[in-house]
Amino acid sequence: MNILIKPIITEKATAGSELLNRYGFEVHPGANKIQIKQAVESAYGVTVNKVLTMNTRIARKSKYTKSGMQVGKTSAIKKAFVQLKDGDTIDLYSNL
Repeated sequence: MNILIKPIITEKATAGSELLNRYGFEVHPGANKIQIKQAVESAYGVTVNKVLTMNTRIARKSKYTKSGMQVGKTSAIKKAFVQLKDGDTIDLYSNL
């Protein structure tokens, strides 16, 4: 099971990485904090102090068009924000 799916690169996540040394990742929905910590430490070679997780809910959307009502939804994902030890950094932009 691959724990880390992709990093979260948004303005808010970038500000957190610069100010708080906290990085965001989209993770497998069944992963717990211990597995996430081990996956980040082995993938990037850093020391993790804290792991914060959140589950996002499904957002249902509907709109009216000429052909009738269109209904859709977004997928539910699990996010993890890891805070690293002072002095450790992760370069997320090196593989772009």
